[in-house]
Amino acid sequence: MTETTTPVTRFAVPGRIAVSGQTAARWRTATLTEIRRETPRAATFRLAVPGWAGHLPGQHLMLRLTAPDGYAAQRHYSIASAPDASGHIELTLDRVPDGEVSGWFHSVARPGDTVEVRGPLSGFFAWPGDRPALLLGAGSGVVPLMSMVRHHRARGLAVPLRMLVSARSPEELIYAAELGAETTPVFTRSAPPGVPVGRMAAAHVAPLLAEQPIGGWEAYVCGSNAFAEHASRLLVAAGQPVERIRIERFG
Repeated sequence: MTETTTPVTRFAVPGRIAVSGQTAARWRTATLTEIRRETPRAATFRLAVPGWAGHLPGQHLMLRLTAPDGYAAQRHYSIASAPDASGHIELTLDRVPDGEVSGWFHSVARPGDTVEVRGPLSGFFAWPGDRPALLLGAGSGVVPLMSMVRHHRARGLAVPLRMLVSARSPEELIYAAELGAETTPVFTRSAPPGVPVGRMAAAHVAPLLAEQPIGGWEAYVCGSNAFAEHASRLLVAAGQPVERIRIERFG
């Protein structure tokens, strides 16, 4: 899921809990408690996970579905929710054509169904809330970034955070009703009146790099392979140090 291998470590959620590698390695039974439609193709699935030890914004988990005949399918999914003490986590999934797991969630799953989860996983893309964060995402790449935004709001963090998110149209912008002043949406196919249509460009990125916060930005990029390459090039061209760009890509 990430393009960098991360050594085994301990992750601390500020003010809460440390998550050990041993805890993250255990499979846990999670119960689906709520389904929320986000866009025509994406929905959020809220899961109750007994014994969930917490996570950092930006981390993901492994999810396993097992059929009655014993066949099992596993997928990595980013965690959309901010860390809290509720014992719940949220995943926002696009319906992927012919996708075994996403197809089950979108067509079959109902509250009360159970799945297995293991995590949290990966510290490379995690944001503990201790440094200015510049977030660039496209499509469902906004999911781990939204965990960071939610964490920033829930904790009332003073550290700067900004997000640029690309979607084909306003109807396909995941979390549209929840996005605030920290977020600038970019629309590639259709846009509201007066809003230009086009790819994320230097004009979106350069102003944020021109007025950097103290200590500079830590940049987080999440999206398809093509978007990750494009967005990272924009960041580097605008002056962002390569070693301070964290990338998570899919597809």
